[in-house]
Amino acid sequence: MKAMVLAAGKGERMLPMTMNTPKPLLQVGGHSLISHQLQRLAENDITDIVINHSWLGEQIEMALGDGSEHNVDIAWSREEEPLETAGGIIQALPLLTGDAVSASFISVNADIWTDYPYKKLPNLDGSNLLAWLVLVDNPHHHPEGDFVLNINRVTEPEGSQQTLTFSGISVFHPSLFDGVAPGKQSVVPLMKQAMAEGRVGGEYFQGKWFDIGTPERLQALDEMLTG
Repeated sequence: MKAMVLAAGKGERMLPMTMNTPKPLLQVGGHSLISHQLQRLAENDITDIVINHSWLGEQIEMALGDGSEHNVDIAWSREEEPLETAGGIIQALPLLTGDAVSASFISVNADIWTDYPYKKLPNLDGSNLLAWLVLVDNPHHHPEGDFVLNINRVTEPEGSQQTLTFSGISVFHPSLFDGVAPGKQSVVPLMKQAMAEGRVGGEYFQGKWFDIGTPERLQALDEMLTG
């Protein structure tokens, strides 16, 4: 499968660090966040990568080039303004699918750090499942969680059901975006619609996972990796 690394956000919660440096290039453990993602993907034999960018995106291109230093092949999807998750993916679909318009692909946020084994992600044929989500325990900064996992199906929570947090790691089938007009929009409403149809699968991951949403979390991860 190909993979898309979502790197177009402005990282406003990371200001002032992201005033002159795009969030994916922030350093932890001596490497940028996005370099870590590329390394993990390459270690799992996923080397055909699409990266979208917007805010200070030329810095990301200069830092990563064609991806050869990370043993991957990078195609760039440039956005004049951040298109959010669904908008960014829809613009990049020709790069992600090419002639194989039915091929599913991995989507991963550039601002997470994880040891998730990407090679275990399933291919989706679009007949039953349109998406596959990797869920993790609810972190302290997001105690309410996002979704419910029940026998490898992901749904929205009802009542007091135990929730988990979406990790930012997923597999999407292009059919999820059928009929959706280009433009700035989130993928969450599309996922929730597919959940209502019983067409979102998922798994529970208990390994290392960090969502780098604030300078404090970035510092904590850096101390863990270098301490």
